[in-house]
Amino acid sequence: MTSLKQNFDSVGGFSVADKTIVNELFDIKNVNSLEVKNNFYGDSKTSQYILRGLNTGILQLDDVGTQIPIDSSTVSFITGHILGVNPAGKVYSAKIETTFFCNGVGTTTVLSSMTTIIKDDIPDGETWQISPFGGTNQFSYSTIRAGTTLNIKWFVSTQVVSIEWA
Repeated sequence: MTSLKQNFDSVGGFSVADKTIVNELFDIKNVNSLEVKNNFYGDSKTSQYILRGLNTGILQLDDVGTQIPIDSSTVSFITGHILGVNPAGKVYSAKIETTFFCNGVGTTTVLSSMTTIIKDDIPDGETWQISPFGGTNQFSYSTIRAGTTLNIKWFVSTQVVSIEWA
């Protein structure tokens, strides 16, 4: 028995729960993360995330503490573009490039990390630090604020490129 398959068509774009996902100009909007795969190599992918946090802690994807998921048995190249800012407008900006391993049971290890400081406007006597952080099958950044009571807002645009590695 034959069947006629038709192309998916959504005039004006595509939405979920009244939020536009793809608009009429083919722009992708309102997504929490984006994963890109090569159909020829199914063992690798790249994903984009936005992490945020305040003062000292582990940066999060949302307001319930979610971190970037990392598949077991993978090696990942993780690049984070970092911005820390206080209410007075003092800024810390950097890029952290990390090589990250997640073994078969989800235990994670930072294999290497390099930080490039773009702007360091941290006031004298204050400490603002950020470093890669791994949990079971997850990745984020750990931040430290010391020497001030002003809030430090952290924002990181993060790209994760992963390949299966048994």
